[in-house]
Amino acid sequence: MKKLFFLGLTAALAACQAGPSNRTGQPVLRADADSQTIQIKASPEAVRNTLVSSASARGTIVQQNEPNMVVMESYVRKGDPVLDNEFGPSDAGERAYRIRVRFSGTQCTTNVVQDLALVNNIYTSQEQSFRLPGNPGSMQSLQRLKANAEATSSC
Repeated sequence: MKKLFFLGLTAALAACQAGPSNRTGQPVLRADADSQTIQIKASPEAVRNTLVSSASARGTIVQQNEPNMVVMESYVRKGDPVLDNEFGPSDAGERAYRIRVRFSGTQCTTNVVQDLALVNNIYTSQEQSFRLPGNPGSMQSLQRLKANAEATSSC
């Protein structure tokens, strides 16, 4: 029974990441209510390269770098009573923000979807992830990504 549940969960998670493909072979993205979206006049590859380069320059850890998705983590280096109160303590490990950016499109039009989460006790057996709504600061990051990717694009 546990194996069947695990296989079902794995299939559901895989479907959530990409979704069905359109005629270009690119996945069709679905954005949840808490997700932030933006359209960029550049190719998915240019968006990914710009995103990874920018993250590396800021010291943000890139955990996953795939053709249509980048997952980054930014650790919360000091205690935060507000986060402790809202999400509970992260006393068995570190706390981090996890940013997942998915993208799909054509040579000159890429749709981007950003999801945010707060992770307590990251990479421990007590890890807990809390989905966060987008905010003005994270939207500004998407707008910077758009400006930087479009500046290097030939579109």
